[in-house]
Amino acid sequence: MTTARSGGHAALVEYLYGRGLLDESWRAVWHAVPRAPFIPCRAWRQGPTACEPLTTEAERLALIHSDEPVVIQVDDGEADGPGIATSSNSQPSMVARMLRLLLVEPGRRVLEIGSASGYVAALLCRRLGDSAVYSVEIDPGLAHHAAAVLRATGHHPNLACGDGEAGWSDEAPFDRVLATCALRTVPHPLVRQLVPGGILVAPLARDFWSGAIVQLTADGSGSATGRFQGSASYMPMRSHRPAPPPPVAETTCRPTIVTIDPRQLLSLGFALYAGARLPGVRMVHVTRPDGAQVWLQDEHGAAATVSTGEAAYEYGARCLWQEAERVHAEYIALGSPGVHDFGLTVTAHAQQVWLHQPGAVVRPAPAREPAS
Repeated sequence: MTTARSGGHAALVEYLYGRGLLDESWRAVWHAVPRAPFIPCRAWRQGPTACEPLTTEAERLALIHSDEPVVIQVDDGEADGPGIATSSNSQPSMVARMLRLLLVEPGRRVLEIGSASGYVAALLCRRLGDSAVYSVEIDPGLAHHAAAVLRATGHHPNLACGDGEAGWSDEAPFDRVLATCALRTVPHPLVRQLVPGGILVAPLARDFWSGAIVQLTADGSGSATGRFQGSASYMPMRSHRPAPPPPVAETTCRPTIVTIDPRQLLSLGFALYAGARLPGVRMVHVTRPDGAQVWLQDEHGAAATVSTGEAAYEYGARCLWQEAERVHAEYIALGSPGVHDFGLTVTAHAQQVWLHQPGAVVRPAPAREPAS
């Protein structure tokens, strides 16, 4: 199933405009830059458990004209892999949100991290002019594809094949930086390469939360700060892919008391707060018709599993579920702040989440060990 509407690309653009995701300038840009030419013939839909190949042109066009991502690479382009998505043409509504947050205007120079299909670079070229757009792609195959399709569609941005984590120092400074891959932390070179007052927009994905957009403004002295702007789902920058979790100490399994439904941990506001209070703790969840299952784990093998209406268990040298409940109680006492109440400050030495104002940094909580 797709969310495609009759009318193809034009209908998709009007859908985004009707949702308030495009202003008049961006509406004209999107109408002028169809999505289809940027999607390789070989593409996939992200299914519940694996990528599903698009086997017919009708199926391909239906997905392209929907508000859904189109996977354009699996397994970093290697043959005979497990079929894990490693690059995509992002969900159009997500792209529109990111571009709106970038606050571009004529005369601004933009650095994009992650060319992928080349589509976002084309949109920026149409809005700002070719010479103002710089785009870096780490994967040689994707870089070649993006360069070819951009030329074929009449767009000529500045392109490079390399690791976007380092930015593009030879062409800096930039007025705007846009990351189209998820970052665990904001690479400081990207902040240094912004002009004073320059804006960086990026999706972040950390241990406790899977994705949130941050909009930062550089102060000209190597720091940048700004607020989180909602959820985001992007594939991670290659050097920011999380390492596999360590083995869980299963012999230490013990029941634990549960006083809240695990669904209460699933808001992004709480995840931002808990991610700062419980650094290094991962949260994975599965929603079900009758509730949710949550799995917590730290980097030393301590873990907890809790499901709605079922027995709960902890493992290892920490009471992870009890810590999560304690942090949740703090969050409720703070008034259950929303996503936009949280922000991030990036310096050369630290990256700190704050609540309401930059001085109110959310500090790590002490770990709680099980009673002997």
